[in-house]
Amino acid sequence: MSEIAAKAPVKPARRRLLASRLVPYLLLQALIVIATILGLRLLQPSDPDDHAVTAFSLREDGMARPVTLPHFTASRYSLADPPLYTGTFTFRSGDAASGWSVYLPRFSNAAEVAVNGVVVLDSRRDANANRPDRNTPQIALIPASLLRDGSNEITVRLFVWGPLKGFLDTVYVGPDAALRPAYETRTLLFVTLQVVFSAWQSILAVILAIMWLMRRREPVYGVLAAAMVLGVIQAFMPPPVPPFTVSRLPAVLLASAPIESALIVAFGVLFFGWRWPRYGILLFAPGLIIFVVGLIAGPPLPRILFLVLGIPTVGLSLFLMACVTTAAVIRRQDAASFTIGCAVTIVLTCWIHDMLSVFEIVTNERIFVSRLSYSAMLVAIGAGLTWRFARALNQVDSFAGQLVTRVREAEERLKASFAREEERARAAALANERTRLMRDLHDGLGGQLVSIVALSERGHEGATITDAARAALKDLRLVIDSMDDIGGDLMLALGSWRERATAQLRPHDIALDWRVTTPQGLPLHPELRPWHVIQIVRILDEAVTNAVKHAQARHIAVTIETLEGSQGNDQGPYGVISVTDDGCGFALAGNGEAAGASQTARGLRNMRSRAARCGAVLDLSSEGSGARVRLQLPRIFPDSDAAAR
Repeated sequence: MSEIAAKAPVKPARRRLLASRLVPYLLLQALIVIATILGLRLLQPSDPDDHAVTAFSLREDGMARPVTLPHFTASRYSLADPPLYTGTFTFRSGDAASGWSVYLPRFSNAAEVAVNGVVVLDSRRDANANRPDRNTPQIALIPASLLRDGSNEITVRLFVWGPLKGFLDTVYVGPDAALRPAYETRTLLFVTLQVVFSAWQSILAVILAIMWLMRRREPVYGVLAAAMVLGVIQAFMPPPVPPFTVSRLPAVLLASAPIESALIVAFGVLFFGWRWPRYGILLFAPGLIIFVVGLIAGPPLPRILFLVLGIPTVGLSLFLMACVTTAAVIRRQDAASFTIGCAVTIVLTCWIHDMLSVFEIVTNERIFVSRLSYSAMLVAIGAGLTWRFARALNQVDSFAGQLVTRVREAEERLKASFAREEERARAAALANERTRLMRDLHDGLGGQLVSIVALSERGHEGATITDAARAALKDLRLVIDSMDDIGGDLMLALGSWRERATAQLRPHDIALDWRVTTPQGLPLHPELRPWHVIQIVRILDEAVTNAVKHAQARHIAVTIETLEGSQGNDQGPYGVISVTDDGCGFALAGNGEAAGASQTARGLRNMRSRAARCGAVLDLSSEGSGARVRLQLPRIFPDSDAAAR
């Protein structure tokens, strides 16, 4: 029960949190709506009312009646018999020096202006001037020869090809210097500014397309790039001007706003991290219907379908986008959500303003601003997304800098650890070397000294003691020589051993034949250690000693050569040292050892043990007369003598 009581206040608390975020956001959007409406009123261009011509006689559908501009026509399609507005203006000959013009702030879809029966302006010559979404103004100079002192006639033929009714704003006739500033202001607001936005939009479309190609796992960039491309096409595609035959593709591309708005909704869903619902594809259905039917049937069907399906789809998309951004603001509370939400509110307000004009609820003007605000929103979204991407790159750079610092710190710690490990390895190597020296001195020199002491205490003759002392001295020299740095060249150690062996054999009148069959002798071994050397030298000493003491040899040959491996893992050179004598030889058991348990057998076993400690292979052979000890050295000596333990 206590747990249920604890969970009960969670929902009210969550509701209060949502309300605390939602209410301020909605108040902010209300302020933005008010600011947008005021902005539309304040930014309304001021035309020179002193030169306005508002009273006209309209002839339409075979009937004439007086009208006052601005005026909506009754017909939606009037190419064959266009409405004809006829009015008058007064000209004074004293104003001829300044030059007079006729100025049309707004009309739909095309207009032809004549002064005193002579055409001075035809907007059909400029295809972009007939676009209702640009509010394009027109101005034309009136030749001085056409103007008469006093009353002059002006006629305006309004060509309408639907699906909206025709509209003609107030006509202004007067000095060009008085009309030109108003014309340039409208051109800046409704033509140049939209082209600038569209150019910026095209640049962002290219950037976003590249970002999507480089980051395919983030489709949000591709969706927004596609929406911007459609917006750019609508901005720069020349519209068809009836009755001329045109391609059907431009007509359907100009009516692609429903697809563009659906893509914006898809962008919003993906941008804020939500999954696109399955039924979301229905949002693209109206735009696809307009596209397919327009390609099949051709104009004017795309314009009619756009009015019936396209405009409601755009409004629905804007409403859905407003809901998406509102949910994102409540959940995320970040700058991107607020920015996009405010942009959507502005566009939705402008769209409602345009709908009021389409349905003639607002009868004094027809200025469409939703396309301009829509382009500005796309540019704002693209700029915000690019800013977000740039911020992510900065975060990546910052992280990379932190990572470099951490790697540097880790490298310093690793170097210190390596230094400690090297010191420990050096200490361990020194300890192992001391142990080896003590073992060698104990096994060799220690035993010899014990023998000398024992012989002295028993009172043996001096010759015996002398031989023992010489053996001890020989062993001491062997240990000392093994400590020399020979740089991995075993031939240097063998040279020292040759001198000692020659001196050992001289009193016995035994000749030592030294043979090096290969120019390089033995291969270099950088991994060669002193304990390797001493084991090899002791093997050679044992072989020579056996030949002197047990084989009664008169001649000993030492052969040194380098052989090459030829199969499998035996690639690479290896050294071979052979000691051959001409003595009486010895018998071998089945296992390759010397037969019996004599001192010779023990010596041969010691030789095999020493060879194994070095990673070498010892081969013994005896054929009745003479014996051969063949020591095959390894290609790489082992790092330690653990194999011998």
